[in-house]
Amino acid sequence: MSELLANIGFLQEGPFSVPRWEALFSNFGVLVDGALVTLLVASLGLALALALGTAIGVMSTSQWRVPRAFARGYVEFFQNTPLLIQVFMIYNALPIIYPRLFIPVIAIGIMGVGMYHGAYIAEVVRAGIQSIGRGQLEAAVSQGFSYVGAMRYIIIPQAMRVVLPPLTNQAVNLIKNTSVLAIIAGGDLMYAGDSFAGRFGHYGPTYIMVGLIYFLMCFPLAMLARRLEERTRAA
Repeated sequence: MSELLANIGFLQEGPFSVPRWEALFSNFGVLVDGALVTLLVASLGLALALALGTAIGVMSTSQWRVPRAFARGYVEFFQNTPLLIQVFMIYNALPIIYPRLFIPVIAIGIMGVGMYHGAYIAEVVRAGIQSIGRGQLEAAVSQGFSYVGAMRYIIIPQAMRVVLPPLTNQAVNLIKNTSVLAIIAGGDLMYAGDSFAGRFGHYGPTYIMVGLIYFLMCFPLAMLARRLEERTRAA
């Protein structure tokens, strides 16, 4: 009997008590708004990362030294410095260097995760291009294609089948890394959950629900990456 009463007391007053869950669900729109911001930043950040990553990846396999050196420097810098430091630099340093420059917080998040994951996508693209036989590039050039044309119409389309699984994994990591926006009050899911928990003290239910929402956004992409990888191996 005493154990039953203890369990009832925990449900009413503990860190995961029923009233705390009720309070969270009655204000669930806060998390929904944060999730929408996260999806917006992740979508635009991924578009930027794909554009940068493809360009840098192609440059890293270039026959000219300067593009290769630039690509190597870009990749090494962004892969070997924390994303949080990069976001802080955009958020704090740019206004000091350019006092009249105003960058919205969401744009900072898009730039931050886009440039960061662009470095990783560049390595994926580079590996995909190098997996295609060098003879195909030479044959395309001998048929009158320029280097850029050969990459665009012959090499990259073939490499895409190889790079799709790791690109999907990068999308998963990018969604999770949007949580750095919480540090600069970016209005994302992590910031919304942290603000709500800090205001009302409902930390347990809030962080469980935030983690579940991240899982629901990332798990389908993780499964897609696994299927694409299995299909690539079977081909």
